[in-house]
Amino acid sequence: MSVVPATPLLDTVGTPADLRKLQPSQLRQLADELRTEMISAVGQTGGHLGSGLGVVELTTAIHYVFDTPVDRLIWDVGHQAYPHKILTGRRDRIRTLRQGGGLSGFTKRSESEYDPFGTAHSSTSISAALGFAIANKLAGRPGKGIAVIGDGAMSAGMAYEAMNNAEAAGNRLIVILNDNDMSIAPPVGGLSAYLARLVSSGPFLGLRDTLRKLSRRLPEPLHKAAKKTDEFARGMAMGGTLFEELGFYYVGPIDGHNLDQLIPVLENVRDAAEGPCLIHVVTQKGKGYAPAEAAADKYHGVQKFDVITGEQVKSAGGPPSYTNVFAQALVAEAARDATICAITAAMPSGTGLDKFAKAYPDRTFDVGIAEQHAVTFAAGLAAEGMRPFCAIYSTFLQRAYDQVVHDVAIQNLPVRFAIDRAGLVGADGATHAGSFDVTYLATLPNMVVMAAADEAELVHMTHTAALHDSGPIAFRYPRGNGTGVPLPEVPQRLEIGKGRVVREGSKVALLSLGTRLAEALKAADQLDARGLSTTVADLRFAKPLDEALIRRLMTTHDVVVTIEEGAIGGLGAHVLTLASDEGLTDAGLKIRTMRLPDVFQDHENPDRQYDEAGLNAPQIVDTVLKALRHNSAGVNEARA
Repeated sequence: MSVVPATPLLDTVGTPADLRKLQPSQLRQLADELRTEMISAVGQTGGHLGSGLGVVELTTAIHYVFDTPVDRLIWDVGHQAYPHKILTGRRDRIRTLRQGGGLSGFTKRSESEYDPFGTAHSSTSISAALGFAIANKLAGRPGKGIAVIGDGAMSAGMAYEAMNNAEAAGNRLIVILNDNDMSIAPPVGGLSAYLARLVSSGPFLGLRDTLRKLSRRLPEPLHKAAKKTDEFARGMAMGGTLFEELGFYYVGPIDGHNLDQLIPVLENVRDAAEGPCLIHVVTQKGKGYAPAEAAADKYHGVQKFDVITGEQVKSAGGPPSYTNVFAQALVAEAARDATICAITAAMPSGTGLDKFAKAYPDRTFDVGIAEQHAVTFAAGLAAEGMRPFCAIYSTFLQRAYDQVVHDVAIQNLPVRFAIDRAGLVGADGATHAGSFDVTYLATLPNMVVMAAADEAELVHMTHTAALHDSGPIAFRYPRGNGTGVPLPEVPQRLEIGKGRVVREGSKVALLSLGTRLAEALKAADQLDARGLSTTVADLRFAKPLDEALIRRLMTTHDVVVTIEEGAIGGLGAHVLTLASDEGLTDAGLKIRTMRLPDVFQDHENPDRQYDEAGLNAPQIVDTVLKALRHNSAGVNEARA
């Protein structure tokens, strides 16, 4: 007689409401199935793996204990939210992760009612959860704010700003500190789990509240002594004194993979009458998948991979990435100049500074997820005669804009900003796109802003920045591989504010900034084939502009088109301002600006993203032809 296999529990769970119908004894099986499903999905799509595997049990326990979505669950950063997506009605789409038209790699409000807040930049969850908690409290509605934040994200000052302001939320705010690097707590065991359950229990909290009320009737010195004794005793046994000082009741550390420990503690905290609570759980990145457990950093973010072997699909190869070209160029600059140092905000491998750190460990500084500090730290180094390179993704440099303005630009300090991930970034979507850096930097007095058209230009710009001591300077470059141009053996110091003409024509002028230069050259071929002689210029600098070059091209061509991988307000706006100030359009010159559209573009293949943005060769040709047809129509109307 054959045995009919039991239906997997995960098949019975469409939403957290279904999950809450299970018995506690069934949760272990469900978590195991959830982990298997996530590994299978990410093996097909690529994405963030290790962090999601580390929170499988925690995700299961939170949705089992709390009344989501009435209780608002916010995952800091959000790249660990894949198990959450599977349990919240999106399992049937989980294999569309990070694909065009598919699920986002982060939480997203428009995607699900279980994603109450979009997250992709770190350290925002406590502030947002506090907002939800207070809003519900003021409106008299049920609902807690639950923030799950990693120990890395706790290095950012914003997390502490939120905690310092959290007391008004009372017991509606719960922060779960996911310590997956064990950087805060020692290994946890049975004793700490027992203590966590004890101090979060109703009887203990009730007794503690009674004793606290009694202690208030004591003379002030004795009252203060009793309060200190309580904090000290629990701090000695369990840690957490810092969080207590910020007004949080601390529970932990507990094993984040042990559901028998997690469930009762979460239930106790859910039902507690105390104020804001912080639960400290210790987890392991990559938990339950041997290759990820063995190399947590390698499996943090992955390409598609073989689930059986763990082997990731290798990229097609080709030219080196812009990030690697920058890293090698900076190492070469540091070899000649002992004052050069490098700063990263928790992204050493992402920015290539891990290579710099191997060569010059004493001159490399990883400040953690603290971009504001990184910029002002760099300003201090520059003020004391060092030559700091602050290597930060464009989207993350936004977090430190006040420091760029106040601490660097106003003081005219020679901080070098190496801006990685400029332009559109593909699968990471709108939250990680480098759309705005030219706009927000080129508006600042004293700032020099460059954009590399290819990897050879990036070498020249790294060298130029290293030698630029008269004020701040920034250079931007995209994610991904370069064009394959030969790298210069000896870098060239570029003249500040001077572009280059790479192709000379007479009727149409294409002014490119950044890596759209290749598309501009393709467009020029097509325009020439139509009898429209086309000049292509690589401006190199968004600030200062090469005014002499722009003036020459505007006075000798019928149509001028600017092309850039940035939002409105960048190169095109500066060129239009120059033309307006100098009356260069008075003779009938037609100027068009091509830039990223005024929308937040969703995740997609980068080539398709640039097609959607209208910044590839066919759209450049179409822009020129429309401008010329407009000219012709205007002439015909005048003659009529």
